[in-house]
Amino acid sequence: MPIKFRPHFTITKAILNDIARADAAKKIVNDLPLTTKMLASLRESAKLYTTHYSTMIEGNRLDIDQVQQVIEFEGHFAGRERDEGEVKGYYAGLEYIERIVKSPKKPLTQQDIQMLHALVVGNGKKRVKPTPYRDGQNVIRDGKTRRIVYLPPEAQDVPILMKELAAWIDKSSTVTLIKAAIAHYQFATIHPYYDGNGRTARLTTTYLMHAGGYDLKGIYSLEEYYARDLANYYQAISVGPSHNYYMGRAEADMTPWIEYFIKGVAFSFEKILATMQHKKLQEKNTDHTALLRQLDPKQRKALSLFSQYDTIISAQLGKLFNFKPRTSSQLAHKWVQEGFLEIVDTSKKGRKYGLAQAYKKLLSTKP
Repeated sequence: MPIKFRPHFTITKAILNDIARADAAKKIVNDLPLTTKMLASLRESAKLYTTHYSTMIEGNRLDIDQVQQVIEFEGHFAGRERDEGEVKGYYAGLEYIERIVKSPKKPLTQQDIQMLHALVVGNGKKRVKPTPYRDGQNVIRDGKTRRIVYLPPEAQDVPILMKELAAWIDKSSTVTLIKAAIAHYQFATIHPYYDGNGRTARLTTTYLMHAGGYDLKGIYSLEEYYARDLANYYQAISVGPSHNYYMGRAEADMTPWIEYFIKGVAFSFEKILATMQHKKLQEKNTDHTALLRQLDPKQRKALSLFSQYDTIISAQLGKLFNFKPRTSSQLAHKWVQEGFLEIVDTSKKGRKYGLAQAYKKLLSTKP
């Protein structure tokens, strides 16, 4: 039988100090004025690095430049098809989070978690179905010695445990950073899938932080903190007196992991703050964060076209997103209806589109 989920931890001085560090950095960064162009660039870079480091943790062999090429549909690397699929899948998961986090007070459901996993293992497919939990036992082995380092709960207990975790996330009044740390830990503890657990746990953490006000405008990467010292990452999350879920893991003291996790958040936030201060951002710049949030990820990416051209044709959208002509035309038509684009030339063969007046200010502010 599964053990009732009751997280055990102590709020230590280190945890409080690092929460204060993270909050201080967050306030300063959130108050800094950012042009839309700069914000979009920083967000895209953060997603790129997050994807690179989170997949690298799992053994992905693509470097940061190759990851960028894969994401932009401009690169294919022979013998690295699995690595390419992991990159596309994780990036799709980040885009999914951007969409669902916009829903006001939307709880994270089991279906959301299953959708995140489906995207993670879906090799970049946009249309996926929620992945059912594993139907058999899995084990985690040491990569070198092959000895068992953790034996997760039995498959029959997984649905109950995941239901408990989702309910706890929804109902718990625990502060955001501690809740995110616990959710990451418990997901890894349950290990509900045969593959993709680590990446799905990190995406779940990202959602909880963004939904809880710790998105830092979407320009940080906690995954880099993990990847820079994997030994500490694995040591921090491998707590408990036994490698067996039923022999101590479920009731282990999570305090060391929470301390490690929140220290990483503080480090990541302060790193972003230092980078932005180094660039000497000026207060006279206008912050268009609110307006930019009205756009979906594809619309934000399409802004890059209008920074180069006054008008575009649907074929340029097709090249940007690797879409077929019909899909590109449908997207342009949809964006006209939504008020993102305006038709400036009605010719059927060479129909041209311009950015709607409401969004032109996103390009006019000087960086």
